[in-house]
Amino acid sequence: MKLKVKHLGIDSAGKPVVLLNRVDCEELGIKSTARVKVKFKNRSKTCIVNVTSNRKILKVGWIGFTEEVRKSLKTKEGCLVEVEVAKYPSSLHFIRERLRGRRLGYKEFYEIVKDTVEGNLTESEIAAFVTSLHYFKLTLEEAANLTLAMVNTGKILKLKKKIIADKHSIGGTLGDKTSILLVPIIASLGITIPKTSSRAITSPAGTADKAECLMPVSLEVEEMERVVRKTNGCLVWGGSLGLAPADDIFIKVEHPLEIDPLLFPSIMSKKKAVGATHVVIDIPTGRGTKVKTIGDANYLAKDFIQLGRILGMKINCAITNGEFPIGYCIGPALAAREALEIIMRKKLVKDQVDKVLDIAGILLSLIGKKNGRELAKKAWLSGKAERKLRQIIEEQGGNPKIKPEDIPIGKFNLEYRAKNSGLVIWMDNWKLAQIARLAGAPKDKGAGIVLRKKPGDKVEKGEIVFTVYAEKERKLERVVKYLETEIPVGIAEKAEMLIQVIKERVVHRKSFILER
Repeated sequence: MKLKVKHLGIDSAGKPVVLLNRVDCEELGIKSTARVKVKFKNRSKTCIVNVTSNRKILKVGWIGFTEEVRKSLKTKEGCLVEVEVAKYPSSLHFIRERLRGRRLGYKEFYEIVKDTVEGNLTESEIAAFVTSLHYFKLTLEEAANLTLAMVNTGKILKLKKKIIADKHSIGGTLGDKTSILLVPIIASLGITIPKTSSRAITSPAGTADKAECLMPVSLEVEEMERVVRKTNGCLVWGGSLGLAPADDIFIKVEHPLEIDPLLFPSIMSKKKAVGATHVVIDIPTGRGTKVKTIGDANYLAKDFIQLGRILGMKINCAITNGEFPIGYCIGPALAAREALEIIMRKKLVKDQVDKVLDIAGILLSLIGKKNGRELAKKAWLSGKAERKLRQIIEEQGGNPKIKPEDIPIGKFNLEYRAKNSGLVIWMDNWKLAQIARLAGAPKDKGAGIVLRKKPGDKVEKGEIVFTVYAEKERKLERVVKYLETEIPVGIAEKAEMLIQVIKERVVHRKSFILER
């Protein structure tokens, strides 16, 4: 069938989508989400069909192209194209098999991932695949095969180094600035550490959001490689690199479903894509994190280590305390300020410094260095790590002379004061994250929270427990309204045995903070 082209001028999120009038669909014998092959001159494209009955939107005899299809086929408005029914991707057969519980090998996973990346699968088809992994858990062999499929359908960093270090946190801890501090410490010791990080999904700030307050983080793979070769390290946003690109697509499906069956392939594919040989996985544990108990953390660590062996990586895991925020600052700009103050030795934030030095020590020992924690501490205290961070900032296009006070924060603020005297017994990570996001984080870089007290601190009635910052005053009004019904901090004269009284059914909020 020959049809005239209409350019719709809309973006279809990377998928090759076309619009057909229902009359033409009936002529072709297809329905919505079917596939058609569109040919123009010497080019062709398999596309997903959307359908309309409204002739004002699209007349009979015409085909609507989204921007993805227009750019691919290089068509002009009104030109004729050949349209024929196309076969469904073979990957759909493999997805149906996985839904029945059948185990897949590398070739099947590769077809599914390739079609995902190329936009040949609809959201519902990708969701079906993700759901199959949730109900029929990945075996370690499957996880390894899926990891390799995700790596081989994207770009790969080729540094040709014998040792490439890396670190990853599975997320869930507020205010954590470990990566920003760890990378320059390790790089200053002559070890290559190409760190890719995520932006926030449900948290107030991902590592990339924080680092972006110090330097540009949206680099191409070639730029990243140049920075690493020059400085031994980098802090870049993984989403701009094309490394294991299927991961970002899978995360968009996982997030609203609150499931995470691709945890292992998601993390390991990013490590494998940068050529990592020695990796420390940080597993924050406790209330408000994804991993609630040390027992669960041990099981997770065992699988990470075993999967690493299969993929040719040496892995150690650090089970860390995720019960309360790390440091005092939450939100992109505030966290970046605190990280800079710590690495400049202007501010001693004990829990954050301890965590960084512990993980640095584990990573250095894994590589074969003796007294790793002491080596890391000397690199920090001597100013060597600060000089390295400034070199990385400069190579990524930032100001190497940046000071903490140069990073702007929200000019509007409100103070949360203690309603009674006593000790800070607990802090609710989830509620604090909600407060920071209501204030505007991570979109508004200057929004966030500065804690004045931490668990174990004494507090008097009326004393400030934390301060919320915002760039827009109206967003603070949302915080005020939220705090009318929610209690983010527990203060008591002593640890009480009674935690809560339940008199009616409550909705359980599952903590689901993805860090990739």
